[in-house]
Amino acid sequence: MRRRLAPSMERTRIAAVDVRRPDLRRPFPRRFAARLSDQTVTALDRRAKYLVASLSSGETLLMHLGMSGSFRLERGWGAAGREKGREKPHSRSRPATAPLDTHDHVVFYMSSGVAVVFNDPRRFGIMELVPAGQLHRHPVLSKLGPEPLSREFDGAALARACRGKKTPLKAALLDQRVVAGLGNIYASEALHVAGLSPRRRASILATSSGLPRESAHRLAAAIKQVLEAALARQSKRTYRDARFLVYDREGERCSKSGCTGTIRQCVQSGRSTYFCPVCQHA
Repeated sequence: MRRRLAPSMERTRIAAVDVRRPDLRRPFPRRFAARLSDQTVTALDRRAKYLVASLSSGETLLMHLGMSGSFRLERGWGAAGREKGREKPHSRSRPATAPLDTHDHVVFYMSSGVAVVFNDPRRFGIMELVPAGQLHRHPVLSKLGPEPLSREFDGAALARACRGKKTPLKAALLDQRVVAGLGNIYASEALHVAGLSPRRRASILATSSGLPRESAHRLAAAIKQVLEAALARQSKRTYRDARFLVYDREGERCSKSGCTGTIRQCVQSGRSTYFCPVCQHA
């Protein structure tokens, strides 16, 4: 999502903001639209599952998609006739070419003429403004582990984070302090690629002294592999359109070459886990 939005948002001024309801998962920050209007997005980054938009005011806009949130880009809408900083819906000034949906809750009208529309049917998304110089103290971001596609994340880092952990491997991978941003789907996918059982203790990745075992290097490489493949797919499709190796394939034959197993499903920490009991026996 960051890669899709960056060309339309980075180094571009937010001409106006349309906030069409008072809250998502939480209420919007005080004077949300007014604090964003006329600010330039100096950089658009990502940390775990948060989009991090640095603003020329010094504040940072943090955005989380929640379970059903998404952004789309609409070109040619413009921001003519919009009241700067207005917090309430104002359909009278909306261009006739702007067919907004019931679940379009926030619209960022960029000075380039592109509208960035946030749609969230279940309203589990989050948008908040962090004061200048306070991002490193954010209660969520300050506790995150390494990014899975960064150089800092490898078998050694994974082993250190899992040393002595009695929780199952799958649960450990969903712990954002172990690795930031890895979700339920791709944790199952990575374990399948690595040939590791989601039920094994996370401590199997490290020796008693915390050094990485071969399985730690294998799993770290598998995480990078499935995420890079997912990013390549999502340049044209959404994750809902993807064909996964094990996720949501209970009862089907394992797709790994030479494996005769059948995909099973179990529940771990309230989340569905999919795995092959034959090739994921380690």
